[in-house]
Amino acid sequence: MSDGTSEVRPFPLTPTRIHVPDSVLTDLRQRLDLTRLPDDVGNEDWYYGVPRSYLQELVDYWRGGYDWRAAETRINTYQHYKIEIDDVPVHFMRRPGVGPDPTPLILTHGWPWTFWHWSKVADLLADPGAHGGDPAEAFDVIVPSFPGFGFSSPLANRPDLNFWKVADLWHTLMTDVLGHEKYGAAGCDVGALVTAQLGHKYADELYAIHIGSGLKLDFFNGDRAWDFSGGLPIPDDLPAEVRARIMELDKRFAVHLAAHLLAPSTLAHALSDSPAGMLAWILERWIRWSDNGGDIETVFSKDDLLTHATIYWATNTSIRLYANHNRYPWTPSHDRLPVVQAPTGITFVGYENPPGIGTAQRVEHFRTGDRAQWYNHVNLTVHDHGGHFIPWEIPGRWTDDLRRTFRGRR
Repeated sequence: MSDGTSEVRPFPLTPTRIHVPDSVLTDLRQRLDLTRLPDDVGNEDWYYGVPRSYLQELVDYWRGGYDWRAAETRINTYQHYKIEIDDVPVHFMRRPGVGPDPTPLILTHGWPWTFWHWSKVADLLADPGAHGGDPAEAFDVIVPSFPGFGFSSPLANRPDLNFWKVADLWHTLMTDVLGHEKYGAAGCDVGALVTAQLGHKYADELYAIHIGSGLKLDFFNGDRAWDFSGGLPIPDDLPAEVRARIMELDKRFAVHLAAHLLAPSTLAHALSDSPAGMLAWILERWIRWSDNGGDIETVFSKDDLLTHATIYWATNTSIRLYANHNRYPWTPSHDRLPVVQAPTGITFVGYENPPGIGTAQRVEHFRTGDRAQWYNHVNLTVHDHGGHFIPWEIPGRWTDDLRRTFRGRR
């Protein structure tokens, strides 16, 4: 087995360490010092969104206790690279595989994720032998920052990017830049759509894909893509628990989709000017979307939250992505079925169960639904625990699921 100091092939690029300029951090502290928060009486139960009390607590810690340089040092224990592909700046983190023949694997995040959300699985995937696994199942792990997110910015020359255009960039990265004839891919959130598009358009050049959902690739097409219901009313005769679940999921996702699809630039003006405002907006998603039992810090510590937030702030990250999914609709590259022909594994989590569907019925619900025909699914798994940020929340289970998807296919 490799000791980690040798590699199967020379890597074609030179690492570039992550470093946020002192001037950016000084400006951040000054803006935090001048934070002005609104009155928020009667929001102790979070009914109206993130309460002032908790946001103030985080802002105070961001200003006086949080240490970005310590986080930056941890981030730089991995290799980082910055290149340009088709006028798009691309940053990616790499964890070299440790094993007899590591398989190249690209991991894609969504919003409000960063590349660092994959840090809990990078070592598990790259060096299974050090974590009780089989070195023959090692991956050479590539984790890009989504264009317009984090260090893959700014997008001055490509304001039109969306998930299926990013898939083309990733394929160029893995094949033309890094020289792999074949590779694997995995993703969650919008990253799952990028990954599915790779499995649709470039199936012959992928061993397999593994995703955290099974959405259709045309999910964002249409006039009402911002509305899960498509404008349909909730039936009056639904069981109370089903109706309650519909309302719960609407509250979790509706404002997010509507704002990002319908007026992203309007919102971005505020988020780019106020670190506290930016933190509140993305904090709402981390709180509502993770399976935290009412305590976000059981999933993300304050340091975790502020590391991701600082990456967003320091790079003045865009939120136009969702609107571009709709403005430039997905169109198929072929008419074969299934639409995604690469072998596909999917991890489901109980926190995102559809209305009226329990964890025990989740896999069968997918198999018998209209989404199943989109995928060449070979490995469907569901877990009781875990929310939207699957590789961060249940990294061991996610890793096991992914390994099963690729077993015997590389």
